[in-house]
Amino acid sequence: MSARTLLGLVIISEREVGVVVKKFGPRLAPGQLIALKGEAGYQADTLAPGWHFGLFPWRFAVRKASVIVIPQGEIGLVVAAAGAAIPPERILGRVIKCDNFQDARKFLLGSGEKGRQMDLLTAGTYRINAALFTVITARNAEQHGMMPRQMQVYQVAPDRVGIVTTLDGRPIDEGEIAGPLIHDHNNFQAAQTFLNNGGQRGLQEQVLLSGSWNLNPWFVNIEQVPMTEIPIGHVGIVIAYVGKAHQDVSGASFKHGNLVEPGHKGVWVTPLYPGKHPINPKIMKVELVPTTNIVLNWATRTESHKYDRHLSPITVRSKDGFAFNLDVSQIIHIGAPEAPKVISRVGSVQNLVDHVLQPIVGNYFRNSAQEYTVLDFLSARSERQTEATQHIRRAISAYDVQALDTLIGDITPPEELMRTQTDRKIAEEERKTYEVQRLAQDQRQELVRATAMADIQQDMVSSEQGVTIAELKAKANIKRATGEAEATRLKALGEAEAIRKMGTAKAEAYQAGVEALGGQGYTALQMMQVIGERQVRIVPDVSVSGSNGSGLVDGLMGLMLRKEVEGNGKSGD
Repeated sequence: MSARTLLGLVIISEREVGVVVKKFGPRLAPGQLIALKGEAGYQADTLAPGWHFGLFPWRFAVRKASVIVIPQGEIGLVVAAAGAAIPPERILGRVIKCDNFQDARKFLLGSGEKGRQMDLLTAGTYRINAALFTVITARNAEQHGMMPRQMQVYQVAPDRVGIVTTLDGRPIDEGEIAGPLIHDHNNFQAAQTFLNNGGQRGLQEQVLLSGSWNLNPWFVNIEQVPMTEIPIGHVGIVIAYVGKAHQDVSGASFKHGNLVEPGHKGVWVTPLYPGKHPINPKIMKVELVPTTNIVLNWATRTESHKYDRHLSPITVRSKDGFAFNLDVSQIIHIGAPEAPKVISRVGSVQNLVDHVLQPIVGNYFRNSAQEYTVLDFLSARSERQTEATQHIRRAISAYDVQALDTLIGDITPPEELMRTQTDRKIAEEERKTYEVQRLAQDQRQELVRATAMADIQQDMVSSEQGVTIAELKAKANIKRATGEAEATRLKALGEAEAIRKMGTAKAEAYQAGVEALGGQGYTALQMMQVIGERQVRIVPDVSVSGSNGSGLVDGLMGLMLRKEVEGNGKSGD
């Protein structure tokens, strides 16, 4: 027999825990599994690392087990094999201060309950009595009907919220759909605190935000949903189905609905502005309300917001009994402060369009159209539009909605009326065309007449100018004739005077010659002077003499000879 056996020595290493089984002693009470007072069987106290004496093999059996290691990012679930019975209203054993299940005695003496435990193990190393506690980790999860991912620290992704459903606690109050907000349970990580403070089983108002959480999957289920995003140009009106008791804060002047402060059940008086909000969509509804201008079409087209998808052209009947269609566009605006009132009154923007604006706009045009004929409605379209804008603005202001403008689009009158009107218009246009053509002809005739008059006027001017010129020429001729006559007269007078003076001089000269030479002598002198000046031949060129005719022949020959001589002389020249 070895010394170790004789001494009852048991050595426990650093990575082990010793579970002691007492082979004989007092019997355990019925239903008791772990001995607390030295009874035979599994002992509550375990052996820590080191040397232990007196544990003789004939009296004790020591079973060595590895310590429990929970890696980072994981959790460990615990099942107790002994303890008090879990009350029927709960499904998990309550949390007992027992050094994270490492002190089995404290657990049992503290009325720890057998079965699945509400408390869990976080990352670390634990020396746990394997006879009392079974620890489920990611490595052995499947052996216990669990999934390894359930042993992971729970992660809520960014931009998402975790919708929590608790699996333990007292039932939710009658008439409620979710448990109320409970404080100081560290986002459901302190499960016992949650229950102690009145936490209820089922859907919870509180949500989990982005982060890592040590959650017991036997205690809570988590469903992740996107955060509620309020886009630019909108506000979100919260309709809460759970919360504190309803207390209306809308005031005495608002008699068409109720508004409450945030955290109360009802329509919240404070809207959610653009951004992302951690809203629990299972207990709250967020109704988006555009704060930009909304265009609604009573036509065949639909805007991108689709609020007017149920609207169609308005069929009206005129004063003269014709039915025709109108395309109408209505521009409205809902201010952010008034948006909660609108939602409290009608429930949604779609309800506002379908149950308020559609009857108001449609009935107004049906009523007003009966006061006018179709043609009056067509011709005075802008006036009808102004009247509609004013009436609809007053009507929907009672619903805390601003009507910015009412626009009449296409008007589709009866086809037979338009055919008659078209024929009439064509005839009118033809008449105008003929009138324009007639005026053009009149103008053309007037132009011809004016042109002719202008031509005649030109001739008249030319004639007048010719007469004037003739008169001027006549006057000039008269002047010239007068001048020539005067000149002639003066010349004649001058010539006469000269002749007279010349005659006088000649007479005086003749008288002096007569006196000097005598009458015959002076006359002979004058004759000689004349003969000399005029080259009068005194001696003939040919002298003819003889009685038998030879003298005549000689004369002719002489003349011929002279001409020949003269001819040669000229040719020589």
